[in-house]
Amino acid sequence: MTTYDVTGLSANSVPYDEALQRQRAVHAAVVAGRAPDTVLLLEHPPVYTAGKRTEPDERPTDGTPVIDVDRGGKITWHGPGQLVGYPILRLPDPIDVVGYVRRLEGLLIDVLAELGVDGQRVEGRSGVWIRSGNRDEKIAAIGIRVAEGVTMHGFALNCSNDLDAYDRIVACGIRDAGVTTISRVLGRTITPADVAPLVVAAFDRETTAPGVAVTTSAPATTGAAA
Repeated sequence: MTTYDVTGLSANSVPYDEALQRQRAVHAAVVAGRAPDTVLLLEHPPVYTAGKRTEPDERPTDGTPVIDVDRGGKITWHGPGQLVGYPILRLPDPIDVVGYVRRLEGLLIDVLAELGVDGQRVEGRSGVWIRSGNRDEKIAAIGIRVAEGVTMHGFALNCSNDLDAYDRIVACGIRDAGVTTISRVLGRTITPADVAPLVVAAFDRETTAPGVAVTTSAPATTGAAA
């Protein structure tokens, strides 16, 4: 059974540090067999996070705080209007990290297609992209970690967030591409609350578990970070 916690949206957005502690606790419980596979879906207050491969010149130059985390990838932004997903899942042996990233990309591409957005993969680059003329624009970033056979961190899908925060960093370490949102592509507002049920359904299609539990009503005080 996979449990989905989608309580951390909108006014219930979860501070990054608090979310990271929640993610680590759930990860430990899944590793120990005390909890089922769990997917946390939430929003964060504005924050920059940097993966292990972030270079100094990719960070903000004005002293804006950045939280360094133990995921792959480089620097990115999280904030209101962006749906962040933390799948904490036990992977089958043999562990295929690249295959898992491709699964996440495929799942997000399917979600975007349901909304009428043509998300695509770009060779040599992780995440999901929108082709805009001669320029690629990232709509979903992915940064993960696998420890003791169980995944951590995950994806960030731009729904209705402002893009100005990306001007202060080299997002994901990519200098020759842009970023976009679902709302920008469609010309109408699509919020994380609109997209979260589609993500839950997509994960449900991906699993062979006999049952699914979904938590949607209680205000969230904890979550996870990509």
